[in-house]
Amino acid sequence: MRPVPGTVVRLLRLQGFPILQQLQLEEALLRATPHNWFVLNDGTPDPTVVLGVSGKPAELVHLLPAAQRGIPLIKRFTGGGTVVVDANTIFTALIMQQQSLPDVAAYPRPVMQYTEQLYNTVFAPYGPFRLRENDYCFGERKFGGNAQAITKDRWVHHTSLLWDFRDDLMALLKQPARQPEYRQGRDHLEFVLRLRELLPSRQALLDQLCASLEAAGFQLQDATLAEAKEALAANKLCGTRLLDAQQLAAAEQEQRQASAAAAATASAVG
Repeated sequence: MRPVPGTVVRLLRLQGFPILQQLQLEEALLRATPHNWFVLNDGTPDPTVVLGVSGKPAELVHLLPAAQRGIPLIKRFTGGGTVVVDANTIFTALIMQQQSLPDVAAYPRPVMQYTEQLYNTVFAPYGPFRLRENDYCFGERKFGGNAQAITKDRWVHHTSLLWDFRDDLMALLKQPARQPEYRQGRDHLEFVLRLRELLPSRQALLDQLCASLEAAGFQLQDATLAEAKEALAANKLCGTRLLDAQQLAAAEQEQRQASAAAAATASAVG
C-alpha cells in the first residue's frame, strides 16, 4: 500500500515536549489543518498517566499512590488503553488525509495494519516484530501502544514506544478488566519490553522512524513548532484534558470507606 505519488508529510520533531500539549496539538492538526503530519517527540518531562477517551480512572489506575506522588492524569481524545509515560517514552503520531492513502480504509484495524507494514523496516531487524491486537510487540512482549481517532476524511494513529521505563511507575497501573488475549493475565513487568534492550541506540531509532516514511513513498518536509501551533487557534474541539487526580483519589477513598461501613453493618445485622 503506497501513498499517492508526491504525497507530502510535514515532519515535526520535538524533544521533551509535554505530553498534554502534544496531544492537544495532534488533535488540532487532525481537525484544523488539511495537511499530512508526522509528529515525533523524544520523551515528556514529567511522569504522566494517560487514559483513553472512555477509560475509567478508578478501574485502571491506583489513584491514591498516583495522587500522593503528584502524577498527572490525562484523558486523551483517542481510544485505546492506559499508559504511563515519562522521559524514556518516544511518541509518534501519523496524521493523514484519507485520500493520500486511498488503499487504507479509514477504520482502526486497517490503519494499524498499515503502520505495522510502515514500521517493519524499523523493528524487524531486531526481533520477531508484529502487531498483536492493538500493540506493537516482539514475540509475546509489548513495546508500543497505539490509538486512533478518525474523522470524515482524516485520521491520526499515535503510538507510545517504551525505550525504557521505571518499574515503580508501571506499578501505578491496575490490571485492566479488558486486556489483549495474548497478554494471558501477565502483570505489566512480564508483559512489556524495554526497546533499549534490543535496539542499538535511541538516536538511531528516532532517525529510522523518520526514514520509514521516506521508504514508504512519502516526501518529508520539515515543519516548525510555531507552524504547527497555528492549528491550535483554529481548532474548536479539544477532547484532551487534565484530570483532577487528588479529587479522584479522594472519591475512591470515600467509596471504599462507605463500602466497608456497609459491609460491617450487614455483618452486624446478620
